[in-house]
Amino acid sequence: MPPTSTLFRAARPAFQAQRNTFFTSQVTRTRFQGQFRQKLGSYGKRWQSTAAPTAGQQIGWFKRMWDSPIGLKTVHFWAPVMKWALVLAGVADFARPVEKLSLTQNAALTATGLIWTRWCLIIKPRNILLASVNFCLGIVGVVQVSRILVYNASHKGHSTGEQLEEVKESVVDTAKGVKKDVIDTVKST
Repeated sequence: MPPTSTLFRAARPAFQAQRNTFFTSQVTRTRFQGQFRQKLGSYGKRWQSTAAPTAGQQIGWFKRMWDSPIGLKTVHFWAPVMKWALVLAGVADFARPVEKLSLTQNAALTATGLIWTRWCLIIKPRNILLASVNFCLGIVGVVQVSRILVYNASHKGHSTGEQLEEVKESVVDTAKGVKKDVIDTVKST
């Protein structure tokens, strides 16, 4: 008796021919496609969702925004909306005389805008609306700081380095004053 491997090798073409006929026959393919189309309904071949609304039912924009992780009922939506007020106030300051602008305040707005722009792109969910408002805040701050530095360089004769040292000294003096006030308040209590 020949070994079983020889028998299987000899019978293999018969099995393959039967299998290929079954899966490639036009009747089987048509039957399968008909069942598949019945399950899909009117969605077409490329429809992929497993939890879709019923036929004729669409989810509206408001409902999607309400249920979104950065939607209307979250801080991810309302924080940027309110922060646009800072951007608009900075834009309104373009009309103010440069002597009345604060270098410290505008430098803080610039730093806030640029730092938080990066942070908004790192957090989950990524908040593009907040990143855009922070970017605009940073740009407004850069424009205002540039205006102040150019004015001080032309009218007061200070270089940019000297202006930054003055700002640094004023911040240190303010911090020392606040520290002294806190210590006095704690001692008096």
